[in-house]
Amino acid sequence: MNHSFYSIDRTTHLKVVTVALIGAIAVAGISIAAHTSGSNGIAQGEHVRVVKAGQPVMMTSNIQLAVQ
Repeated sequence: MNHSFYSIDRTTHLKVVTVALIGAIAVAGISIAAHTSGSNGIAQGEHVRVVKAGQPVMMTSNIQLAVQ
């Protein structure tokens, strides 16, 4: 086994490239399978609820500290 990239032979180089290619295909396949598609017949912005900001509100859980 060669421990340096400078002295590897052709078959070792082919093994490294093959393992890297299989890994890249696996990552791409998993990411495509996990991708949630928005193509369920509903437009993207159709059911978006807009919330407008009202008056400023001061909220705190500590009675000694209030930041405005």
